[in-house]
Amino acid sequence: MTDGGTRRVRAGRRTVEVKRVDKLLFPGSGDAKEYTKGDLVDYHRSVARFMLPHLRSRPLMLERHPDGPDGPAFMQKNTPEHYPDWITRVAVSKEDGTVRHTVCDDTATLLYLTDQACLTLHRWLSRTSSINCPDRLVFDLDPAGDDFGQVREAAGFLGELLDELELPSAPMTTGSRGLHIVVPLTGRQDFDEVREFARDVADTLAAAHPDRLTTAARKKERGDRLYLDVQRNAYAQTVVAPYTVRARPGAPVATPIAWADLDDPDLHARRWTVADAVEKAHSDPWAGLMGRGRALGPARRRLDALKG
Repeated sequence: MTDGGTRRVRAGRRTVEVKRVDKLLFPGSGDAKEYTKGDLVDYHRSVARFMLPHLRSRPLMLERHPDGPDGPAFMQKNTPEHYPDWITRVAVSKEDGTVRHTVCDDTATLLYLTDQACLTLHRWLSRTSSINCPDRLVFDLDPAGDDFGQVREAAGFLGELLDELELPSAPMTTGSRGLHIVVPLTGRQDFDEVREFARDVADTLAAAHPDRLTTAARKKERGDRLYLDVQRNAYAQTVVAPYTVRARPGAPVATPIAWADLDDPDLHARRWTVADAVEKAHSDPWAGLMGRGRALGPARRRLDALKG
């Protein structure tokens, strides 16, 4: 129901008021369509059942754009006092105290965050029940420019190596420039151990393809090579959540895909938007993947054997 620019949306047992539903957040330009806040509400209602399993029980960092991607933006970690009591919070330790993060456990929370112009949700790789032990490992394939062929090639190299290590994995377009390669874990090893393993995998791959890949953190040292970024595999770091919207023209979406999708010549990092990401989600590209979490001990031994 809409009344004076406010739309009341039913979500489970709750009704969420979304204000200024006609506000234009993504202006159209060229081939890029325009989208209002109401359009984003519709998208999140449709994608919620695919998105929420990747958000539940995880602290979030919220990327807010009150006037859309072309306006001022800010990153929000602490949950404001005015957020409804029914939204889950979790206090996690930081160097000089605690941060009270928002947790998105249901569709009502997702819609409330949409009303707050939280365009992009960045999630922790661990859950609140075991905050120091991630159950996801992520490789961020960051190209030197906007050459997706470079990303596709690197993903192929990495996928082959992960297969040799007998680790299940799957890609996700970032909605920006590159891909994330996600590996499900059992959640029994801490961030330091997981990041060290990820760094060793990246170093091994870069050593095998030194003219194409690098693990150099400084841009000036990378040249035109693709950067294998593993820095997000650390305590209090975040990665963009599956099916979240990115603050770029046309409202591209970070979209889980299957390995076979890399063969599509039309694939690029912004291939799916709020217009068609739900349709892609219905194809269940990560079918069964997240239930196949692995411990890293056996993979570590295989990696050490490959390195000789």
